[in-house]
Amino acid sequence: MATAAAVLVAGAACFALNFPGHLSYDSVVQLSEGRTGVYSGEHPPVMSWLLGLADAVWPGAALFVALDVAMIYGALLALAWLGRPTWRAAGLAALLALLPQLSVYPAIVWKDVLFGASLIAGYACLAWAAEGWLAPRRRWPWLAASVVFLVLGALARQNGAVALPVAALAVAWIAAKGVGADKSGARTWRAASSGLGFLAVTGALTLTASAALSTRLQAGSDAAIEAWQALELGDIVGATIRDPRLDLPVLHARAPGLEAEVRVPGARAFSPVRLDTLEPAFTELRDGDDSRAPVIAAQWRDLILRHPLLYLRVRAAAFRWVLTTPRPDACGLVETGVDGPAEEMSLAGLKPRQTPRDDAIGDYALAFAGTPAFSHVAFSAVGALLLVVLLRRRRPADIAVAALLASGFAFAASFAIISIACDYRYLYALDLSVIAAALYAFASMGDLAG
Repeated sequence: MATAAAVLVAGAACFALNFPGHLSYDSVVQLSEGRTGVYSGEHPPVMSWLLGLADAVWPGAALFVALDVAMIYGALLALAWLGRPTWRAAGLAALLALLPQLSVYPAIVWKDVLFGASLIAGYACLAWAAEGWLAPRRRWPWLAASVVFLVLGALARQNGAVALPVAALAVAWIAAKGVGADKSGARTWRAASSGLGFLAVTGALTLTASAALSTRLQAGSDAAIEAWQALELGDIVGATIRDPRLDLPVLHARAPGLEAEVRVPGARAFSPVRLDTLEPAFTELRDGDDSRAPVIAAQWRDLILRHPLLYLRVRAAAFRWVLTTPRPDACGLVETGVDGPAEEMSLAGLKPRQTPRDDAIGDYALAFAGTPAFSHVAFSAVGALLLVVLLRRRRPADIAVAALLASGFAFAASFAIISIACDYRYLYALDLSVIAAALYAFASMGDLAG
């Protein structure tokens, strides 16, 4: 009961202290899209949809924030309860609640927070399904809830879909342990069918929901093309900086003007902090001309095929920035208050907000800058240790929590390919998964020792 009380008090305090939530530029745009019902495609449509639903019930983003807070703290409570919580676990829960990841972040309206919340909620439900696997009446409701949360996560971030096959493998493993008395062939079949069935259901629901939400995209939306174009251009410019003599045959033959922009103004504007600094350097990007997109894509593929090591060096440098956030002053750590473009602020019914309380909350979070509390590397080290410990014991719920950690690592690894900025929030889900697993492991410390 002590652990439950600590988690519930922490969750209520987080919501109350940050009420009615913090919105950045992207958040305001998504809320305005939710009100109008027309989405630009620059952000995950599920964010605009959920914000629109919340806004229809209670104007603003307060109910959306309540959803994130409930998912995060509900998952923590569920995982701690599975581990036979003690006063020691209650103490750890209270300490963890002081971290910005639990005291501030759940109230920031970001897709990264929604994904992290959905991820740990989905695996918490899977852990409960694992504990009651032999009782179908207990297993199926928890499995269904896990499906809903994991699909929501996949909709919140496209690369969040990496969690689906990991969860399916966990389901197969849990099923194999649950039918251990069967013959080997039957055990293998049941395990495989359980895992493949879970993957098929989550995959189908993700694709169906994504297709349904895409019907609300405004005509001619090309945000996805522009995002990939920025990534491709960043890799090309980064490669020419590392090797000034690098030939760019596709651009040289099909877009010599663009090649010149890559080598001079592009190189000058390039920053490992974030790739959007490149936009002013390119005429096509400034004018909104996407006619060069196929040419840029072809040159990017040529770079990968003909100079794979150089490409990997460029990507490794970008990933280092997002993983280590070496400059907290440049790599955004936290956002408080409300701010956004004037037109969207008006559409969303919002006014700029930066109160003394917002400042105090931001200062509190930034006090952790430069410490392990904001270090993805530190969290990764703790997560790796927890993964080893849980896989050694392999209780059914341990498998689900280990899969949570594996999903966090897989999600983080995907940024080795797609990272375009070093903001802390991109890997928030990794750190949150480690926090959740740590609370679970600490609550079951006696079992782990046995």
